[in-house]
Amino acid sequence: MERYNVHIDTFQGPLDLLLHLIHQAEVDIYDIPVASITEQYLRYVQAMQELELDIASEYLVMAATLLEIKSKMLLPGDPEPEEEYIEEEDPREELLSRLVEYKKYKEAAEALRDKENQGVVQYAKGPSMEYDDAAQEADTAALPEELTLFDMLDAYQKLKERVRYHAPKTTKIKGEEISIEERMSTILAFLHERKGSSGFFELFPSREKAHIVVSFLAVLELMKTRQITCVQSENFEEIKVYQTEEELVSE
Repeated sequence: MERYNVHIDTFQGPLDLLLHLIHQAEVDIYDIPVASITEQYLRYVQAMQELELDIASEYLVMAATLLEIKSKMLLPGDPEPEEEYIEEEDPREELLSRLVEYKKYKEAAEALRDKENQGVVQYAKGPSMEYDDAAQEADTAALPEELTLFDMLDAYQKLKERVRYHAPKTTKIKGEEISIEERMSTILAFLHERKGSSGFFELFPSREKAHIVVSFLAVLELMKTRQITCVQSENFEEIKVYQTEEELVSE
């Protein structure tokens, strides 16, 4: 398999990944279950390394930080006489402070972006024009939110588990050079045959690891170049892949 690096705009940093994991686990940001979050975080980093995505050193630093916090929380505290008891500092405190501050600015940035997007689809009208509620509602309707790289890594891990579960006991190994550009073309052709839409798992007909990795990278590149859009209606639902209108028209 050829080496191929994919850069995704939504791939913003380790704090984004931690917030994603906290949201996914539906836990209180002020009471993070460090052991389980650390395990999941390391799985994401492993998946990124497996896919040869460009991982900034800050992801590895955060992994080391989480492991350090986890080890501190597992160590028993020193017994102290009641009169000299001093409440021990929570090892998570510094990380929580960073997360809360980052979340605050992230939400503010998203609110400003939403206002900008609303302004793009709203038009001023003169006093003589008739007000059309239906037209305005159609103009301001929100488009489906495209999934982030972290959501796609979720799908990749589920795909690996699914393939491992259904894998035959005996297989024949066949070496084959797989081109990402060819997989991109094949995926677009498959979507065209399916009238522009497909389930995510349907894009992975082969159970060979090399084919799965290259196909996944092809999906990421198609997302990056806006040739496809991936949408998930609810958490843990299967991702739906749609060919963009521009791509359908060009064909």
